[in-house]
Amino acid sequence: MKKIAILQSNYIPWKGYFDLIAYVDEFIIYDDMQYTRRDWRNRNKIKTPQGLVWLTVPVKVKGHFLQKIRETEIDGTDWARKHFKSLTQHYAKAPYFTEIASLLEPLYQNPSPLLSTLNRTFIDAICAYLGIKTRITNSWDYQLISGKTERLVDLCLQAGGDIYISGGAAKDYIKPELFAQKNIQLNWFTYDNYPEYKQLWGSFVHQVSILDLLFNMGPNSSKYMRFVR
Repeated sequence: MKKIAILQSNYIPWKGYFDLIAYVDEFIIYDDMQYTRRDWRNRNKIKTPQGLVWLTVPVKVKGHFLQKIRETEIDGTDWARKHFKSLTQHYAKAPYFTEIASLLEPLYQNPSPLLSTLNRTFIDAICAYLGIKTRITNSWDYQLISGKTERLVDLCLQAGGDIYISGGAAKDYIKPELFAQKNIQLNWFTYDNYPEYKQLWGSFVHQVSILDLLFNMGPNSSKYMRFVR
């Protein structure tokens, strides 16, 4: 049985994103979706002495945001230096700062001008560090038909999937009967019961970039995830 997940790319996503990748057999990055502002596509949170802070990649937005995520261009390169400086400033005291910083620094030195490519670069590097072997493909590797649920079902069929794993937020629009008609099992992925780890700067917070976990736990990070081994 082949498990498929289909999700938009995020900038340095949180640990749950990578847990979903590790759980499935093929993860399809769905960047043919429309770009949305104030979302996770181009930003994420880190923990600082002043609380949670956004790291945001500036992008060029056209018209009424009709561009696809994979068409979205990054506005300049100064942000990369600022992001790495911010990570250095707030995580220099973390146990595995040197190890993780050496992984990230080359990624910030010559960033892609396209948001989707940038996100994929970080996702691939973090998956490699965590030992996640899941096949990651792009939605444009496949033919895309009309209809929200219809397209997801068809992508599963093209990828040879028997089980579709979806986040709970999709319950608002997914039509389960369309999966059933094609004999594809629909399962809902939950992000509960993550153990806490020793985290800098006050009370524990789960909803931050996975970089927080990596800086603090390094090669032990998988112990604080559910499906990464």
